[in-house]
Amino acid sequence: MTDAEATRPANGGGDNDVAATEPDAAALLEGDLDRLMGERDEMRALAQQIQADFENYRKQAMRRETAIVERASESLVEKLLPVLDSFDAALAQLSDTTDPGVRKGIELVFSQLVGVLEAAGLERIDSDGAAFDPNEHEAVLHEDGDGEPTVAATMRAGYRLKGRVLRPAMVKVTK
Repeated sequence: MTDAEATRPANGGGDNDVAATEPDAAALLEGDLDRLMGERDEMRALAQQIQADFENYRKQAMRRETAIVERASESLVEKLLPVLDSFDAALAQLSDTTDPGVRKGIELVFSQLVGVLEAAGLERIDSDGAAFDPNEHEAVLHEDGDGEPTVAATMRAGYRLKGRVLRPAMVKVTK
C-alpha cells in the first residue's frame, strides 16, 4: 500500500465527503439563523409591548395625580366661597360715611382674593336678567311674570370652577 492510499479514508469518500457535509452544515446554520431571528423578533415585540405598557402606566399615573390636585384645589376654593359671600355682604353694608381707608382696604383684599381664585379657574355665574337655567341656578323664590322663566334677582352668587358649576346661584325667578 502506498502512502497516498494509507492517508485516504477507509470509506473511499475523499473530497466528496467534505462536499456532502457542507450542505448539511449550511442547512444547520441557516436553521439556527432562522430560529435566532425568530427569537429576536419575539424579544423585540415583547420589549415594545413592555415599553407601551409603561408609557400607558405613566400617563395614567399623571392623570390620577392631576385629578387629586384638582380635587384638593376644588375643595379649597369651595371652602372659600363663604368668605367671598362675606366680602360681598361687607361691601354692600359700607356707606358713604365709612372711612375711605377702611373701604379701600376691604376692596383691595377682596380684589386680591378674587384675583387669586380667578387665576385658579373660578368664575362668577352672571344671573340677573338671564334665562333661568336649572344647571346654574337654584330657584328659592318665584313670582308671576310673562314668558319664559327669567332670573329676577340673585340672592347668593353662584360660581363655576374650570367650566364646571361649583355652586349654583340662589335666585328669584319670574315666570
